[in-house]
Amino acid sequence: MKILVISNFRSIVTVRPEAEIFIGLAKKGHDITVMTYKESEYIPRFEEHGIKVILFHPEKKRDKESIAFIREELVRGKYDVLQMYNSLAYLSGIPAAKGLPVKVILYRGYTGNIAWYDPFIYFKYFNKTVDAVICNVKAIEELFLKNYFGNRIIFKTINKGHDISWYQVEEKADLSGYTQKPDNVKFICTANDRKMKGVKYLLKATHYLDKDAPFELFLAGRNMDRPEFLKLINDSPVKDKIHILGFRKDILEVENNCDVFVLASLYGESITKAAIEAMGLGKAPLITDIPGNRKLVISGESGIVVPKANAKSLAEGMKKYIYNPDLISKYGKAAQNRIQTVFHTSKTVEEYDKFYKELIVN
Repeated sequence: MKILVISNFRSIVTVRPEAEIFIGLAKKGHDITVMTYKESEYIPRFEEHGIKVILFHPEKKRDKESIAFIREELVRGKYDVLQMYNSLAYLSGIPAAKGLPVKVILYRGYTGNIAWYDPFIYFKYFNKTVDAVICNVKAIEELFLKNYFGNRIIFKTINKGHDISWYQVEEKADLSGYTQKPDNVKFICTANDRKMKGVKYLLKATHYLDKDAPFELFLAGRNMDRPEFLKLINDSPVKDKIHILGFRKDILEVENNCDVFVLASLYGESITKAAIEAMGLGKAPLITDIPGNRKLVISGESGIVVPKANAKSLAEGMKKYIYNPDLISKYGKAAQNRIQTVFHTSKTVEEYDKFYKELIVN
């Protein structure tokens, strides 16, 4: 197959699961070309695996020059598949492919904001030129099917895979300046301050913990010190055990020095990358049951899953780890194994390969 990919590959850390799909397909013998920004950090790795890189990415919506450039490449290259991953690519790539014998495939990694009455959705996901949309989780596929009344566009769930080797770090961030006792169970929550992250419910959960409970809670991310959070912390009976770290570039090293990754998300996300990274490090997860993270963790086997927007349930989950520390090692190992098997990148490559072939034949 000849595949043209248009995406933003500027940051290795954030785009690795996506980029490695096409490196995997190149290893299978497919002819891959990538259009991306000239400053993309993944360019050397693409070229190392024989992937042609075109230093171009649309900068504006429905830009005539971008449309013409992409169409010229599609005609010249006689591609079987045009795979795109962001709105700027969609709004130039879709009109560029109009009338050409190429399968146009988009991607969706967010579970919200899909509605049949939204006029903008017909410029992208429901456009007549689009053949398929790859969904990162089943909840996204289900939402599309609920709002799409045709039968031409195919919505297909394929998880972006991972490899635990991507997240291994030797060092552990020094948290000794925060921790009261070295043996305390250390919980880490990594999230920027957005309502969907549910941080307030996590902080409310600490109000249900015993003052002498042997734990510490670390909050890493931007704007964790806003007034609402500070008040919840100050009113907590365990306020001295809650530590705001702010934004950290060494977040994997921070997680590597903690025991439990806690995620209190409320909605919107597909499989949460921060949770996957922590599980890849072998950290025991405590997550909420949002649709996007369905089946990421099997509660009671590879972690603990609790209802969203429920501070008491989060507190009970924390207590299980605090007072049953053997679960930390047990669930941590199981969580790491789950990423390396069920969510491994090699499975994603196989599924993309099979789906592309089926789409081209039909």
